[in-house]
Amino acid sequence: MTNESDDRAGERLRRTAAEVFGWPELRPGQQTATEAVLQGRDALVVMPTGAGKSAVYQVAGLLLPGPTVVVSPLIALQRDQIAGLLGHRRAPGAVAVNSAQAAGETAAAWDAVRHGDAEFLFLSPEQLAKDEVVERLAAAGPSLFVVDEAQCVAAWGHDFRPDYLRLSQAIQRVGRPTVLALTATAAPPVREEIVRRLDMDDPALVVAGFDRPNIALEVRRFQEDADKRRAVVERAAAEPKPGIVYTATRRDAEEYAADLAGLGLSADAYHAGLASGERSRVHDAFLAGETDVVVATSAFGMGIDKEDVRFVLHASVPGSLDAYYQEIGRAGRDGEPAVAVLHYRPQDSALQHLFAHRVPDEETLGTVVEKVHEHGGWLPLDDIGEQTDLTHRRVTAAVNLLDEAGAVRADDRGRVHAVDGTTPEDATARAAEEARARGRLERSRLEMVLGYAEATGCRRRFLLGYFGEPYEAPCGSCDVCAPASAASSPSARDTVVDGVGESDGDRPAHPAAPSYPAGALVRHTEWGDGTVMSEEGDRITVLFDSMGYRTLSLAAIADQDLLTAREGDQS
Repeated sequence: MTNESDDRAGERLRRTAAEVFGWPELRPGQQTATEAVLQGRDALVVMPTGAGKSAVYQVAGLLLPGPTVVVSPLIALQRDQIAGLLGHRRAPGAVAVNSAQAAGETAAAWDAVRHGDAEFLFLSPEQLAKDEVVERLAAAGPSLFVVDEAQCVAAWGHDFRPDYLRLSQAIQRVGRPTVLALTATAAPPVREEIVRRLDMDDPALVVAGFDRPNIALEVRRFQEDADKRRAVVERAAAEPKPGIVYTATRRDAEEYAADLAGLGLSADAYHAGLASGERSRVHDAFLAGETDVVVATSAFGMGIDKEDVRFVLHASVPGSLDAYYQEIGRAGRDGEPAVAVLHYRPQDSALQHLFAHRVPDEETLGTVVEKVHEHGGWLPLDDIGEQTDLTHRRVTAAVNLLDEAGAVRADDRGRVHAVDGTTPEDATARAAEEARARGRLERSRLEMVLGYAEATGCRRRFLLGYFGEPYEAPCGSCDVCAPASAASSPSARDTVVDGVGESDGDRPAHPAAPSYPAGALVRHTEWGDGTVMSEEGDRITVLFDSMGYRTLSLAAIADQDLLTAREGDQS
């Protein structure tokens, strides 16, 4: 574009944002991403919760011909997004197609899309696994394909949604519209995985700062579960309301909610085991300010548009810092002070270790591979499920692993074919190794959470460093840095790091060691290629392709010549 056409396009965006949505102007990140999309360029937008990611597709969708498809993981989130759109007087129609609707409502939604009465169509990734949905969508000719909460594309935890990994095939089948991926949580390697899995074409990358300085960070450590439970309940009761308490299990969610209700608070449990109507009631009551505290598993909060959440407490360790940042980001969206407290008991990590191993096992992989080889041609995933009694979720997760390992080929119609020259035994072994590599990465992510919990340096610096964002400590608003919390700060502890012992993170770097800034590309003598995520004192954290996250002593690196810079090093 010339400067003149750039100016015209920018004015057009500003006018649309003001006239339709009442926004006097777009923020710089929103403007950049929207302009890229209007030029037909794929875009990945990483902005903190509350920074206005949705505005990118809302404005761009109005200015592009054809409907906008928004892949959104939760029905409650779809409902919120539609309500937000319809709340603007001049906004175009928005509809959803999901499993909670009656047949008539679904038919009306498709009619609205077909006749041009609805600009925005919200779907879950599971809907796009259905041929009839994809075919109807292709006939509508969408101009923009939006993947909201795009970190789910790269997530392999216990709540992993395998249909996210097949979105690239759906994108091709509906005519390959421009792709826009939105997330509040994506460290550099996660961004790369999102781009790769969605098959994005030279996307514009728009990344806003990760820091949320109004959220005070705190960790409390316990040895006894009873002490931890009492502390969580007392803290939730004492903090200004409203707030969210996150638990690892459904049972814990219900027990904590009952304890808080026993103190006279309006407290509700929320988890995937509840009936849909009850989940909707809890969700709506929280948004309306009728509930003091929601006690929930990770099923709650994604995309919650509530600005005045004053605290987010974790009653146990999350599976990764990616998940932790996403969850605490629901606090203080109004810019007012809020607090995020991790209640940490080392023994609790055993449950997350179990979750980290929840990738398809060898028996499941072998069963799927046998059916594919027996069939001898293109076999639909649904047929595999019918022939093996495996759920759609398990079949899809297994096929994703087999495809990623090069053991089978999957097409854009949800079918799978054996790779010529491979035996079922070879295919199973290759996929099992891929599963073990994924397990190593998930365990290393959990180890980074434990590192955050045990940190003796600035927690904000540790957390932002994980996302590759440098930060100069002290922050003055974590339990380590804030003077008012000095009495409750963790005592100085030695932390064992790979390659050498005992570092507290505050000692000067080894005099012979080179500098490894965040983003530097390196190669380890044993673990291969990696990316430096953060450098703090006498140690660095590296994400290795083969081993996941590892914390290394600079002294060990220098003494044992463990690392070399790779070509393309960003330093």
